[in-house]
Amino acid sequence: MDSPDTLATIVGFLRGIGIPVEPATLPDDGFLPAIAVRDGGLLYDADRLQWPGDLLHEAGHIAMADPASRPTVSDVGDDPGDEMAAIAWSYAAALAIGIEPQIVFHDHGYRGEGRSIAENFAQGRYFGVPMLQYYGLARFSHDEGEHYPAMIKWLR
Repeated sequence: MDSPDTLATIVGFLRGIGIPVEPATLPDDGFLPAIAVRDGGLLYDADRLQWPGDLLHEAGHIAMADPASRPTVSDVGDDPGDEMAAIAWSYAAALAIGIEPQIVFHDHGYRGEGRSIAENFAQGRYFGVPMLQYYGLARFSHDEGEHYPAMIKWLR
């Protein structure tokens, strides 16, 4: 795992924006090792967590959830639009909290394409941003103010 400071930074950010995050003993892996989405929050097994940046990606899915149903989210689903939005969200979150995007977009995630995603985003070749704009989380290009990767708010 990356440094304990990285995990603490991520957990503090997520709690600060209203996504519950708690350590837990997780005997089985879900979609990601040592992380589970339960009731609109995240559980992580600190003893087994190898890639704390994965918490940001899973939180991105929670952030995309309809506010009325967010407290019941226990599965991130497989909607391609929300997947792309969660990727864009987690990149913006990494920058906002001052961690290297490679912590989220590591070589063991995103079907081995994490590094490529981070490199493309660093060059301004984004995807998923239109969904963030649609949900009111990021500004449209014609809007006043800072544009993506700056965010207006973190939860839909």
